[in-house]
Amino acid sequence: MLIGHVAVALGAKKAAPRTSLGTLLLAAQWSDLLWPIFLALGLERVRIVPGITAVSPLDFTRYPFTHSLLAEFGWAMILAGLYLVFRKNGRGALVIWACVMSHWLLDVIVHRPDLPLYPGSSQMAGLGLWNSLTGTLLVEGGLFVIGVFIYSRTTRPLGRIGEYAYKTFVAVLVLIYLASLIGPPPPSTTAVAWAGIFSWFFVAWAYWIDQHRTTEKPSPLDIE
Repeated sequence: MLIGHVAVALGAKKAAPRTSLGTLLLAAQWSDLLWPIFLALGLERVRIVPGITAVSPLDFTRYPFTHSLLAEFGWAMILAGLYLVFRKNGRGALVIWACVMSHWLLDVIVHRPDLPLYPGSSQMAGLGLWNSLTGTLLVEGGLFVIGVFIYSRTTRPLGRIGEYAYKTFVAVLVLIYLASLIGPPPPSTTAVAWAGIFSWFFVAWAYWIDQHRTTEKPSPLDIE
């Protein structure tokens, strides 16, 4: 649910205007940023099973350290705690905690029942929205539109970089999302891991975008 998690980060900017979009995206995507690393190290496992859902061909057979409810709660506490210690921003820390936890909640909506409650749990959660392509497009696409709208209304560009870097960011995410829906399954789990590691690029991009945008309203002198 790439664009759904990005939507949370975009929308969270309104709740935590002092917190960088990069940090919010890092929090909202934290589980999926860690997962390919754990996958490459052999700590978690996935199989490629074309047709297992209408949207994703991935069968997540083991990912207790990144996608169990208890693990995500722990990661949320760690990231929020670190942010509070280094940034002294209680509101931002609370929003970061919520962004990390939102990942599991959104995944529960779309995944098959494959999300463990805790490492070693035999009980799995998942409502299976990915079994419906139309439903997935409506929910994930709708969330993304709302997130883009909120961030666009909450911030304004400081110049052309802030405007076009953001617009390109949105366009690239949409293209990647659509390509994942209509393209062939990944050729190997190694390719899946590398694609996931590439997602860190979007976090860096988000930091860059936020440096060139502001939540402050223009003064009357700035308006012609």
